[in-house]
Amino acid sequence: MKVIFLGTNGWYCTKTGDTPCILIDSEKYYIVLDAGNGIYKLEKHITEDKPIYLFLSHFHLDHIFGLHILSKFKFKQGINIVVENGGRKILQTVIDNPFTKTMKDFDIKISILELPNEKDKLPFSVESFKMFHVDPVLGYRFNLDGKTIAYSGDAGISENSLPLAKNADLLIHECNLLPGMKTAWRHTDPVEVSKLAKDAGAKKLAMVHFDASLYTSFELRDNAQEIAREIFPNTFAMRDEQVIEL
Repeated sequence: MKVIFLGTNGWYCTKTGDTPCILIDSEKYYIVLDAGNGIYKLEKHITEDKPIYLFLSHFHLDHIFGLHILSKFKFKQGINIVVENGGRKILQTVIDNPFTKTMKDFDIKISILELPNEKDKLPFSVESFKMFHVDPVLGYRFNLDGKTIAYSGDAGISENSLPLAKNADLLIHECNLLPGMKTAWRHTDPVEVSKLAKDAGAKKLAMVHFDASLYTSFELRDNAQEIAREIFPNTFAMRDEQVIEL
């Protein structure tokens, strides 16, 4: 199984990367995490007819910028979009005129599922957790190919962070803030997220969603990685197009 990081910036695209999108290429399924601008790269990596599931953590614009790009894809298997309870109405509003084409005019079929209400319609194991952010956010915990992958796209540390990350083979977690920073928007810095990985007994930590206005260079990401590794050595500050194999 491969995890391909297509967008690792938060807020907006710069020379350091596109906004959030991650592809899990498992044996039977393609799992896409969030729909930032990095989603345009899917065509390069989705080469089989395996079902595609796109999980949206929340509806902040940097995580859904790429939804208008769905209209250009021609994946014959279509795309299943997974959102929080009540998210279907929001999604049907955003993927419509005047923002983009309506879903009925797409060249591919789009299906929408809500979690946790429609969890039984998914053909693989996934748990959803309400995370700590300024607006509602879901974290996801997948069991695929005998591995556990946990994902938190935007969130501060909360009571659900530990069960989300517990013993995960790979914890993918936002690192929006520079070391020592705090914000009312409820994000994490490399110290907090590496402590979470250590406390949860995770095997590997991939830091993503680096605030583009703060992490203006790869050197700053490298510094965050060094600081995090002092607490949790198996930490990686991800860049676009990097791959982790599990």
